[in-house]
Amino acid sequence: IKKLKDMTGAGIKDCKNALKEAEGEFQKAIEILRKKGQKVLASRAGKAAAEGVIRVHNTGTKAIAVALNCETDFVAKTEVFQKLADEILKLAVEKQPASLEELREIAKPVLEEAASKIQEKLEISAYEVLEGEKVYHYIHHNGKLATLIALENTEGVEDLDQVGNDLAVQVAAMMPIGVDREDIPEEIIQKEMEIARELAKNEGKPEHIIDKIAQGRVNKFLAENTLLNQEYFKEDKKKVKQYLKEKAPNLKVKAFKIIEIKAE
Repeated sequence: IKKLKDMTGAGIKDCKNALKEAEGEFQKAIEILRKKGQKVLASRAGKAAAEGVIRVHNTGTKAIAVALNCETDFVAKTEVFQKLADEILKLAVEKQPASLEELREIAKPVLEEAASKIQEKLEISAYEVLEGEKVYHYIHHNGKLATLIALENTEGVEDLDQVGNDLAVQVAAMMPIGVDREDIPEEIIQKEMEIARELAKNEGKPEHIIDKIAQGRVNKFLAENTLLNQEYFKEDKKKVKQYLKEKAPNLKVKAFKIIEIKAE
C-alpha cells in the first residue's frame, strides 16, 4: 500500500481499495488509480509543467487567450493535447469566467478526464481578456508566447491591420512592462532608482552626481521597457510613438497583454 501511495500520490484508503479491486496485482492497481484523473493530477503535483500551447479567440474587438501547460514537449505536440487546448479555449469563450481561478474550476472535470489519458500534470497557467476598438494578437511560431493589443482612434488609419499586427509582434519581441511611463508602478521606479544609485556608488562616482546618474539610468530603463518609448523593431531609429503618430495623429495603444508558457 505504501509503495503504491508513493508512486501515485493517492491516499492510503484509495490505494487499499485499488489493490483490493485489482486482486493484489500491483500494475493493475496503478492503472485503476490512473483512470481516476484526479489521482493522476495529484501524483504529479511536484512536476514542472513548463511546456504547452496558447490559444487565442479574437473577434476583432475582444480577444480571449488561454495557456494550457503540460510536462513535456512531446505531449504538447500530440493531437489529444492540442484538442484539449481548443476545448479549454471554447469553455473560456462560452462561460466568460471572471478570473483564471474561475476558469480552472470550470475546466477541472475536463482536465481530470484528460489526465487519465495523457498521464502528465496539466494546468491552465494563464487566462487573459482584452477589449478595445480594435484588438490584434500574435502567437509566436513555437506556440509558447502570445500577445494581445488594443488600439483606439483607429478610424481612417491606412493599413490598420498591418499596424496592429506589427505592434503585437513588437510587444512579443521587446516585452515591455507598460504602454507608457505613467503605467509603470512607482515602487518599480523607486527600486530601479535604488539599484542605479548603488551601482553608481560602487563605480566610485562622486556623491554630488550620483542622483543625476541614477536618474539617467532609470530614464533609460523606462524607455526600454515602455512600448511607446521603445525603438520600433522595423525601424530602429524610430520610437513606437513616432511610428504611431505618422500613421495617425490620434492613434493610441489602449493596453496590451503578454501570455507565456512557463511553470508556475
